[in-house]
Amino acid sequence: MFQLNGKVALITGGSGTLGTGMAQGLVDAGARVCIVGRDPDKARKAAQGILAAQGILKGSQTVSSDDVAMGLGADVTHTDEVERAAAAVLARWGQIDILVNAAGGNRPGAITNPKQSFFDLDPEALRAVFDLNLTGSIIPSQVIGRSMAAQKTGVIINISSMSAVRPLTRVIGYSAAKSAVDNFTRWLAVHMAKEYSPAIRVNAIAPGFFLAEQNRAMLVDVATGELTARGRSIIDHTPMNRFGDPSDLIGTLIWLASDASRFVTGIVVPVDGGFSAFAGV
Repeated sequence: MFQLNGKVALITGGSGTLGTGMAQGLVDAGARVCIVGRDPDKARKAAQGILAAQGILKGSQTVSSDDVAMGLGADVTHTDEVERAAAAVLARWGQIDILVNAAGGNRPGAITNPKQSFFDLDPEALRAVFDLNLTGSIIPSQVIGRSMAAQKTGVIINISSMSAVRPLTRVIGYSAAKSAVDNFTRWLAVHMAKEYSPAIRVNAIAPGFFLAEQNRAMLVDVATGELTARGRSIIDHTPMNRFGDPSDLIGTLIWLASDASRFVTGIVVPVDGGFSAFAGV
């Protein structure tokens, strides 16, 4: 039930810390995976890392057309770029069964801090955060969802955040955008099942706190390796008393992508070490 043999997955933001881990998990479960990232070189490098882990990358040469991973560059906020990436996958493997919308992030201009109050936040930075996290989930779902509608089957998995459940201090734009992703997940689940096929499922994963490139400096002191005040507060409010590891997402990802969850749609699954369950007392 948990196998993905014969399936093809496209994961946006797949060259990031969490995206790479999830892409590797999909391949390990039997899927072919296309990693899509804004930087094509990083996307290809991430794909080559998966091929190397599978023992099928020989020297600096890529494997043949029956390989299991490929990397492509595309900006998820531009429909034409996503369409080109999807066309390349369809030309190579003939189908796309799974879409993981893992592209996302924040901008310094959309974060409050002692030197930047809420009243001084840059509207353009806020728009960019909404565009990346929300529009960057909608556009790939439109492009890939169209082929799923034709196939009458498919799985879309959005990546939400704890900040959608409990708005976090400082990150106003990111919290609001991820909350919108939760709403979009439920809306699209109903829309695809009612309008096209009940075999098209849409769900989301809401990770807790994972150390990644974009948040490491906020949570860990670069010089000492000790937790910052914010990092300590997070750990104190996480019953499992640690940050997540990318591998912690794979079980939930495979469950949602596979037939093991064939009667599950329209939900957001927290993978957070108990953060969302803890009231702080």
